[in-house]
Amino acid sequence: MLDYKDVLKKIGLNFRIERTKLGLSQERFAEIAGVHTNYIGKVERGEQNLTVKKIVELSNSLKVPVSDILCLYSAQW
Repeated sequence: MLDYKDVLKKIGLNFRIERTKLGLSQERFAEIAGVHTNYIGKVERGEQNLTVKKIVELSNSLKVPVSDILCLYSAQW
């Protein structure tokens, strides 16, 4: 059984993986998403509790399906 903190960390890791695949810095991702760089750092470290709305907005900013971000079980974990 997963703890919500583990889920936040996995979602954050998925955002980091997708961001780096695109060759984006945290600063550029934040700029595209219209959020502060510190916010992206907290998301990627699993320190920011995300709403569904924010997950969708950030996913759309990367042009990545939400399902890729919410995938909790993968070889990358």
